[in-house]
Amino acid sequence: MTAIRQMTYQPVGRRAAAVETMTFDRLRALNDGGTQRADFHVLAVVDAGRGSVTVDFLDHPLQERSAVWIAPGAVHRWGDIAGVAGHLVLFVPNAPVTHATRELVAAPDLVAHWRIPDADWPFVDTARNHLLLEASAPPEDIPTELPEILLSALVTRLRPPHAAAQSTHPVFHLFRSSVEAHFRDHHDAGYYARTLGYAPRTLSRAVQQATGRTAKAYIVERLVLEAKRLLAHDRLTAARCADALGFPDASNFSVFFRKATGMRPGAWQATATSDAM
Repeated sequence: MTAIRQMTYQPVGRRAAAVETMTFDRLRALNDGGTQRADFHVLAVVDAGRGSVTVDFLDHPLQERSAVWIAPGAVHRWGDIAGVAGHLVLFVPNAPVTHATRELVAAPDLVAHWRIPDADWPFVDTARNHLLLEASAPPEDIPTELPEILLSALVTRLRPPHAAAQSTHPVFHLFRSSVEAHFRDHHDAGYYARTLGYAPRTLSRAVQQATGRTAKAYIVERLVLEAKRLLAHDRLTAARCADALGFPDASNFSVFFRKATGMRPGAWQATATSDAM
């Protein structure tokens, strides 16, 4: 991890690996207080102390025996972490070795922060410590999959919760994956119904059952999140956001954004960036 605003995966240890670890002491040394957006997962386990982290414009408290999961692409900013003790695990999306944990880390609806139940803590702590030990092996050691295996064990023990909308409905899962892949180019629910081979009513019913929202509302929410990321972190203009998100022009994008958020893109950007100073 580095202190630059746009982070790509560059191992912080001495050997190239899909999994790296660091302490909150190291994070404090690297953190410049600004927003960050990484192309890797950041998983934090807090042992003690209190602080805060903002993930995609929502504030989360850091406290003893809590965990934070920041998925690739999420805009985040560490708040007051001066008294926080614990560890962070940085890993690329394909690092987990089991099918279940790979599916879990690929889910777009993981909760960013949760409290680790007391009954689970001994197992989480042991899994974390084993991973830390293996990740600190000398670089001359023969490379193995042990860090990836132990990461999978830690993820399993942490049991990261999904958002309340988590559903096993197969139609919704297909829709969610398709939206994640194509929302920049296709904003209408009809496209996804046609592409997935379902009647619009069937698709709408599946999304409503899973999320309590219409398919159109789900797409709008995803577009708004990406627009906020681009405005706050990348500091794009409305015109460049429109281009990046498949809108005909800046005016069309501005109308969409204001209808969804109640604010014009420029006004929202000014507020978001001033809060991050």
